[in-house]
Formats: sequence, C-alpha cells, structure tokens
Amino acid sequence: MLNSRHMTEETDIMEEKHLASGSDATEKLYYHDSHGREFTATVLSCEEKVTATVLSCEEKVTAKGKKEGYRVVLDRTLFFPEGGGQFGDQGWIDGIKVTDTHEKNGVIYHETEAPIAVGTEVKGELDYKERFSRMQQHTGEHMLSGIIHRLYGYDNVGFHLGAAETTMDFNGELTSEQVREVETLANQAVWDNIPVEILYPTKEELASMDYRSKIEIEGQVRIVRIGDVDMCACCAPHVSRTGEVGMIKVISCDRHRGGCRMTIQCGDRALEDYRKKQDGVTAVSVALSAPSEKVGDAVLHMKEQMDKIRMKLNQMQASYLAGKLEEIKADDKFVCLFEEELDNIAVRNFVNDACERCQGICAAFVGTDETGYRYIIGSSSTDVREFAKKLNEAFSGKGGGKPEMVQGSLKGSRSDIEKLFA
Repeated sequence: MLNSRHMTEETDIMEEKHLASGSDATEKLYYHDSHGREFTATVLSCEEKVTATVLSCEEKVTAKGKKEGYRVVLDRTLFFPEGGGQFGDQGWIDGIKVTDTHEKNGVIYHETEAPIAVGTEVKGELDYKERFSRMQQHTGEHMLSGIIHRLYGYDNVGFHLGAAETTMDFNGELTSEQVREVETLANQAVWDNIPVEILYPTKEELASMDYRSKIEIEGQVRIVRIGDVDMCACCAPHVSRTGEVGMIKVISCDRHRGGCRMTIQCGDRALEDYRKKQDGVTAVSVALSAPSEKVGDAVLHMKEQMDKIRMKLNQMQASYLAGKLEEIKADDKFVCLFEEELDNIAVRNFVNDACERCQGICAAFVGTDETGYRYIIGSSSTDVREFAKKLNEAFSGKGGGKPEMVQGSLKGSRSDIEKLFA
C-alpha cells in the first residue's frame, strides 16, 4: 500500500520539511494547500539585491553595484519558487510587490521592490489568478505527456511554462492524427474529473513504481498521480482534480531536434486563445459577408479571384513594359525606367531585355520619392557595380550583385537620380 497524501491540510508539516535540506529550510505551504491564496509568516532576513557591473577588465577588476530590489526570506510561504520549467510565483507581502521567487538549499527567496523589517509578522498574498493558470497548464502538460508516453513510448525531454504559452519537447514525432487522438483523450480525462494525488513513497515503494522523471532525484521523491493517465515526479503545485484544468488545446506540434515540440493552452489560456481566434474569424466573416462556419471557403474563393487578378495584372505589366522596350534605341547609353508599382520579376525581365537592345546601362526604379526606391541595374557591356556604388553613396543606398546586374534600394528623389544618370 502506497504512503499517499492529497495536497490538503492533513499533510504533516514535519514530513514536508523533510523534503528540504537543512534545518533553516522554508516551510513550503504550497505542498499543504496548492489552492491557498493568503498566509501569515515571520520575516527571517531581508537583504538588498545587488548585481555587480564590471567597469574594466585589467589586472585589477573594478565593479559597481547596481541595486535591483530586495531578497526576503520568510519562515513559511505559499510562493512557489522558479523550477522545473516554471516561473516563480508573484504577489505581495504586506502590500509590497513580490516580483519573483527562487529557492536555494531549501530556502525560498522572495524578490521584493522594497525592504521589509526582519522579525516582522507579515501577510503574504499570491497573484492567485496567475498561480491557478500555471497549475492548469502544468497539470494539463502532465496529462498529455502521460498519454503520449503510454501510447507511443515517447519521453518528455523538455518543458517550458512561459507567460504566453506552454511547450513540451518529445523524443519522437507525432502525426496530425496522433496529436488529435492525444488531445481528445486528455480532454476526456478532464471531463472524468479524476483526482490529482500527491504521493511520498518510501524507497522500497518507489522502486516498484512506474513513473516518469527527467532527472535523478536525491532524497524524498514527490510523485503526482492522475489516475491511470500519468504518474510523474514533480515538485510543483497542481490542481486537485482534472476538471479544474478546463479545456486542453494543442496549438501546434512541429518537428524539433529529431522529435517534436508541442505547444498547448489549457484552462483560462485556452479560453483566451479561442476568444482571440473567434474575434479574428468574426472580423473576416463580416469583411467577406460570409457565415463564420464558411469563412475558410470564402477565403479560398477570394484567393482564387486574387490569383486571377494577379495573372491579368502581370499580363498588363508585360504588355506595358513591351511598349517601353520598343522605345529603346541601340545607341542609348542610359535607359532609366521609373514606376510606382511593378512586380519584381517583371522589372528584372525588363532590365534583361533592355540590355539586349542597347550597349549602355539599363535601370529600373520602383517606388516613390517619399517611400524610397528599389532598383535593378544591368548592362551587357559595362561592369555596373561601380555605377551602383556611386548611386548608393549619393542616396544612402545599399545593395550589390554581379558585374552584369545589381539590385538594391535607396532614398532620394527621381529628379536627383536622373541627374546622376545624365
């Protein structure tokens, strides 16, 4: 029988302290109650956080301290420190902002914007909205990773719970059909509202357990078990039941370093992601006068129309440029075309054809005096790189190419550019 305990008040504080190293370790209240929002504690220390900035690198190095807030240690805390791919909690201590939380040797350091007197009894308050969102993402990640491991044998070799998205790296690739299957099974587990248990097995019990873990763990191992969905070593707070995770949505799953990288949104983030996409669909629906469920078809239809228009436009450009080519004489030393809008391929073709009609330098400039010009310059008899160099120097341009053709961009007026040609 496993020595299991839920994340509730019933957890023995002394056994929780055993998880940390050293008698000075901070009491981790988030292990007793992951849903706790407020707590009281005593300030054990408060030190100014200073980052050394190197001013010189000689035989004797000098440095100047840059103040970056304060590090506060409490005897007990609900703030979860950064670790395991997850940022540290934020919140307030007696109304003073806690910007980050870190742990070292069992001691949790709260980074604050102002000092707090040592010995003071204080009230701590989590940014619970963000804490709960992170628990949703983290538990959702466990569920997906457990299902992928069970179905396909892939390991989660990388996990990042960021401010905007959550990513997991697996050492194997998944097809789009497999991703959809995994997503469906994970959401089914949400609907089943399975208890999320926290286990503290003995060494003997641990040896017989089949659990996921990316690293070797010394001391007491904390196991998060979600029914038959997943069993994984983890130190982070989690929701109490899978129903709290809300919807689990796979945003993307792409090839990555021989495996795949999956991006997900859970709970409140999934809802916000859906809202943003729905707003986008609604905007397109209104613009195209199409029902939202037929937006995809409407966009494809518009793309077909645009492709046809583009073909007609290219034909018109080709006809127009053919007329410009007829104006070129064999003894022209400079051919210079200015247009506000032209397809880049059409411009290149024009310069190539113009170079066959005369022995001089042929150039085309597309743009306006206000926005600048992109250019293509060519010649069948002259190295145009020297001319392009003068052009770039005169008009703050950039670009380059081969002796027979260069391209680039510049800022200047048409009249000034034509003067350089003249």
